[in-house]
Amino acid sequence: MPFSRGKPAVFLDRDGVLNVDTHYPHRPEDLIMMGGAAEALAFLKSCGYLLIVVSNQSGVARGLFSEGQVRDFNALLQARLAEKGGAVDGFYYCPYHPQAVIERYRCDHPDRKPRPGMILKAIEAYGIDPACSFLIGDRETDMEAAQAASIEGYMFHSDNLDLFVRQLVKKRHEKGA
Repeated sequence: MPFSRGKPAVFLDRDGVLNVDTHYPHRPEDLIMMGGAAEALAFLKSCGYLLIVVSNQSGVARGLFSEGQVRDFNALLQARLAEKGGAVDGFYYCPYHPQAVIERYRCDHPDRKPRPGMILKAIEAYGIDPACSFLIGDRETDMEAAQAASIEGYMFHSDNLDLFVRQLVKKRHEKGA
């Protein structure tokens, strides 16, 4: 049987990358799309990437909202992205925090970034090749999680994800990545 590499993927943080971080966004009215988010995801899909969201959601541990609200917010985000062809393949979130007010969420969980748990779970579940995958995040903990999972990480601090992604893919292509 011939050697088969896994699938390439782009891992994306949610708040601050796909949507504006409005301080623990969880209600429909909190969803403000990042400029160019749907277009960026549609472009990445056209390049053959799987799209996986990996997001710390400590608001659950802090008692600000429920896991159901995280899932509902993700579903709304998915619907808005899909309107312009930018569907996400998988959502992973970590509701845990070491200083949680809700006891069952109080731990330093291996899924909580900067640990790589969510990324490693997705790699296994989707048959992803880390060597041709990367992460886009807006915090140092995102970069640390990418490094711990042996994938490249790129810091996003802009207001247009599409422009950022197109420049990034061009640079990676020129490097042969």
